[in-house]
Amino acid sequence: METNAIHQQATQGLEPIISPEALVEHWQGHRRLTRKTIEAFPEDKLFSYSVGGMRPMAGLALEIMDISEDGITGIATGEWKPVAELDHATEKVKFNSKTELLDHWDQITVQINQVWHQIPQQRFQEVDLAFGAYEGKIIDLLLYFIDNEIHHRAQGYVYLRTLGIEPPAFWNRF
Repeated sequence: METNAIHQQATQGLEPIISPEALVEHWQGHRRLTRKTIEAFPEDKLFSYSVGGMRPMAGLALEIMDISEDGITGIATGEWKPVAELDHATEKVKFNSKTELLDHWDQITVQINQVWHQIPQQRFQEVDLAFGAYEGKIIDLLLYFIDNEIHHRAQGYVYLRTLGIEPPAFWNRF
């Protein structure tokens, strides 16, 4: 018997390490924390303040929103926007206020929750070419979305600290 067949027999009927419900809650927990990070910025600094040539937090948030919004659609449908069509360059920040940015953030949160439950569990093991540039299993792409958000939120933490503002507790994702 081949090793793959033995593995399949041994794991048949076992529950996954993390359920789809727990995974989306984990993702949404990170999104709640990133939202708190955005909220902590003074209005004028959100769109203009940067360190070391990095994008302002609004530009970083836009990238997170683009990946989340277009990513959940791609996961659900297999249809992905090309990376060139994503809007997250600093010069394309399309919001004029923190309120507008956070309102769009909240709309994406609702979209994720609505679409998530339409995704069959086996979809997470399928391979796609996300955004025309990143090939991988859906589960790996989703973990990348989360990692990318954590990375950019950390940049926001650095900005807040250099402004003398205490960032939200990194462990508080409620």
